[in-house]
Amino acid sequence: MHAKSDKFNQEGWLDAWTEFDGTSFRYRVMSERGSDYVRNKVLKAVLKREQELIAEGLAGRAALTEENYEFAGEETDGSGLRYVAIKPKRKEVTLVDGRMVLSADGSDLLRVEGRLAKNPSFWTSLVNIIRHFAKIDGVRVPVATESIAKVKFAGQSRLDVYYEYESINGRPVSTAARRILAAAAPGAPLPE
Repeated sequence: MHAKSDKFNQEGWLDAWTEFDGTSFRYRVMSERGSDYVRNKVLKAVLKREQELIAEGLAGRAALTEENYEFAGEETDGSGLRYVAIKPKRKEVTLVDGRMVLSADGSDLLRVEGRLAKNPSFWTSLVNIIRHFAKIDGVRVPVATESIAKVKFAGQSRLDVYYEYESINGRPVSTAARRILAAAAPGAPLPE
């Protein structure tokens, strides 16, 4: 995880080991560096909030389903990628007002991009987000999240999260899948 505020010239990094067993989310900070404020008030707060959302049973309320979203109009671009508009049915911080980007044949979700349907706090508004996905050993998982938000007094700030997987659904991740994840690592081009 990495967060940065240009206005205050502060940034922080955090590597965390996370586990999700379908009902609970646990995390352990493995290493951290940079601004104490950014690490404690932003990065650790994100992990804690994810833990709370899952504990409250709200994780499913973020899924790309007809229960949570209206899907409208499909467009394609010159590369053949498909774009489907998504409109949240509720104003919740877990939902995105924007679009899904699908592979040319429509079978693979590549990313979700747009603005959070609800501001996460009084301090943070206009959160633009891109969630990147890849199929790892046959399972669609997030591989990176980029977000830029307007933060009161701090101005435009950025939060990036990159995911590595040791196992998915209790099965060790293959060597081939690790190569896909390495392509999504910081500084590497994100998968299309």
